[in-house]
Amino acid sequence: MERTLVLVKPDGMQRGLAGEIIARFERRGLRIIGMKLMRIDEALAKRHYAEHEGKPFFAGLVAYITSAPVVAMVLEGTDAVKSARTTMGVTNPAEAAPGSIRGDFGLERGRNLVHGSDSPENGIRESELFFRPEELVPWTRSVDGWVFE
Repeated sequence: MERTLVLVKPDGMQRGLAGEIIARFERRGLRIIGMKLMRIDEALAKRHYAEHEGKPFFAGLVAYITSAPVVAMVLEGTDAVKSARTTMGVTNPAEAAPGSIRGDFGLERGRNLVHGSDSPENGIRESELFFRPEELVPWTRSVDGWVFE
């Protein structure tokens, strides 16, 4: 069972697509174990994008992700990272498959609606940046299907 962090970025929020984006992950079979509407401050943005520090686009990433509220969520499921990334589509919306979030709604590479962790390790690291353990409500499988623990 993997966990991944997904953010509905400022452009997704400004365009009123949060509900549609969240629904696509749920229809995919990923379970939401944490979710909140929040403003990302500069310090969190820099920690989140730390691997890009020093690159020419770093300041723009930080400015963009802090420009408006986002929906942050932790999703859980089998191969959650790969499933979430397939649901999102590739980074460049012009190259994203039809039926993916970015393929259906994306406008440009820098405004591509969603962020998703790129590995199981980053799924854990990023989830811990945005959520305290007590904010997560895991599911468990029972004879009746998936239920909250």
